[in-house]
Amino acid sequence: QESAEAASAQWRIVADQLRPKFPKLAAMMDDAEHEVLTFMSFPKAHRVQIHSTNPLERLNAEVKRRTNVIGIFPNDKAVIRLVGAMMLEQNDEWSLQRRYMQLEGLLSLSDNQPARLSAVIN
Repeated sequence: QESAEAASAQWRIVADQLRPKFPKLAAMMDDAEHEVLTFMSFPKAHRVQIHSTNPLERLNAEVKRRTNVIGIFPNDKAVIRLVGAMMLEQNDEWSLQRRYMQLEGLLSLSDNQPARLSAVIN
């Protein structure tokens, strides 16, 4: 849907269609509507990244792949070291190379405007 109102209306239509046959599911949908549709309150450019768990699933698959290569770890610290290094690597990649979300687009959600300091010349 294009707007939060349209998504909410569609959500309620689906819940109402399920209500006669699956009342518990419809009640669960009624309770979860706000949480599931929260991503609609973000700028449209960011919704694609927010509504999906694909990056998290990819990261979990990579953790599984790398830990399966090792097989048996000598202790818990070894697992923490490997997975921690992977998380740092992933953080650097997303922060520096692939910018998952542009921060400028999120400024419209904040009441605080960024501070700009004038240059001081001595």
